[in-house]
Amino acid sequence: MLVDADPDGVQIAVLEKDVVVEHYVARHDARSLVGNVYLGRVQNVLPGMEASFVDVGEARNGVLYAGEVGIPGDDEDEVPRIETVLKSGQPILVQVTKDPMRSKGARLTASISIAGRHLVLVPRARSLGVSRRLPDAERTRLRDIAQKLRPEEHGLIVRTAAEGASKADIERDLQRLMSIWEEIDSAAAKATAPALVYSEPELELRVIRDVFNRDISRCVVGDRALEQKLRKYIRTTTPDLDHRLEPYDGKLPIFEEYRILEQIRKSLDRRVWLPSGGHIVIERTEAMTVIDVNTGKFVGKKSLEETVFRTNKEAAVEVARQLRLRDIGGIIVIDFIDMEDQQNRDELSTLFKRELEKDRTRTQVFDISPLGLVQMTRKNVSAGIVEAFSDPCPTCEGRGILLHDVD
Repeated sequence: MLVDADPDGVQIAVLEKDVVVEHYVARHDARSLVGNVYLGRVQNVLPGMEASFVDVGEARNGVLYAGEVGIPGDDEDEVPRIETVLKSGQPILVQVTKDPMRSKGARLTASISIAGRHLVLVPRARSLGVSRRLPDAERTRLRDIAQKLRPEEHGLIVRTAAEGASKADIERDLQRLMSIWEEIDSAAAKATAPALVYSEPELELRVIRDVFNRDISRCVVGDRALEQKLRKYIRTTTPDLDHRLEPYDGKLPIFEEYRILEQIRKSLDRRVWLPSGGHIVIERTEAMTVIDVNTGKFVGKKSLEETVFRTNKEAAVEVARQLRLRDIGGIIVIDFIDMEDQQNRDELSTLFKRELEKDRTRTQVFDISPLGLVQMTRKNVSAGIVEAFSDPCPTCEGRGILLHDVD
């Protein structure tokens, strides 16, 4: 993991074998709202959309859907209609789950959750969950610890980062989360809607909290003040990882030294080349992202099926990496090159799903269709790398064409 800071903001890159697989950027003038908790005011309720618009004090109202209102009830009970629960002008405590995008406001939920290093606290719930990414034996151990520590009036989720953590580490994390919730609860009781009552930590602390675990061999920080800030957090939450955090002392800027800027520039291109000479083309649309696979310069040696199969396998690995790197979300359709051999199709599908398991963001993928298409979804939380380093063309509004005067 490489962390760099400049006057414009902070950038973080996660590398696997010197290849960037995840990139995070936060501009000082464009902070993410995800995780922030607001005391909002219901502006209007739309029964036909089963949603309401909530004023949270930002430029645009947030959207709160009926399924996110947090209406209590038994599984067999019919959930009340949203207009019977929310009224215009009503104050409500909400949390942002998705940043505003294009013309859409922020996505909201009334089910608050507060993420820590090892745990997620779910106030006023009675649930207890453990990450499914953990080995079975570790899940059992952590579940036993969580059951003993869980406050009676709140729920807990044990995160993947808790692997190997001691009971003392987890208890310390829970105390911090309880303290944060008490501050939120107190601030909400005193505030007048709309008001921000809790702000998520800065990007660097969020990424260290969520990503910097025992799978990360080194975290090199290019700014001394930032390195001290991160070290203080690590020593407080996961002291055994402190030795993996180190300052950068090279002459070149850290992203130049590790050739990160070159990889980021390539990630902004539509076309991405594969090792054998094939390529993929990534097209973003309003409704979905479409990825096309082509053999390109690769002509193979034995047969068309072998050539196509090799190109598709390389594309599956690269597509999974690009989804993480570009943080592409929503509906995604991948047009692999058609293959006749069913065994090859099955092997490609298995390979692609295995590569997606490396992605921390939730995905859902279906088998290859008769047309050779793979349909999938990936949770969309915030704008990706392309949006972070570009602006829509003011002439064509991002359509990528030259507009001529029709008169």
